[in-house]
Amino acid sequence: MSLAVVVLVVLPAFFGLRATGNDPVFGSLNQLDVPSWAEQKVDDQSSGSRWCFIDCTFRERTAESQRSIKETTTAYTSALTSAGWAPWKVGECPEQPITPEEGTYTCWKRDEFTLDLRVSRPKCEVDQIAANDPALAGSTAPPVAPAGECVGSTVSIKVYNAIADTRGKPDPQKSPITGETPDAVIPDDPLLTPTPSAS
Repeated sequence: MSLAVVVLVVLPAFFGLRATGNDPVFGSLNQLDVPSWAEQKVDDQSSGSRWCFIDCTFRERTAESQRSIKETTTAYTSALTSAGWAPWKVGECPEQPITPEEGTYTCWKRDEFTLDLRVSRPKCEVDQIAANDPALAGSTAPPVAPAGECVGSTVSIKVYNAIADTRGKPDPQKSPITGETPDAVIPDDPLLTPTPSAS
């Protein structure tokens, strides 16, 4: 009985927890050939089910880069290409237009996954902009880095299961059939002719 409990309960639970802790997507992101200066203070977050039960897993990695938006974008683009990711030109990538001063935004596909890569201004520069906003003046203003010390950029990587990514797919709310539905045509079927009443 004890052996059956171990085989049927303990081992599946052990391997299930181990699989949950070792997310293969984050593992593949760890294997990207990205310079160390481009992946500082890495933070990984995920939600949803890996088996797409109710919601598929959504994964997000944020990191800080010590170099400019352009250099960081080049480093990640090269690493993704070498790892087998292909650029994906699709609508809503990005959802809102981004100017070159704000950063870069590209989308990628590989196997059953899609990936969004955004490289933007460093957090300290965003804090400086917020500090100059009159609406945030006072005690609510974020701490600002001294002038000349705000360099680098911020990296955001979002990974979706392709089956759950609706971009580029037809809208199920819109029917591909247009126009009016024609009236039904009733054939001359003798079975549809009423039987004459007896005289």
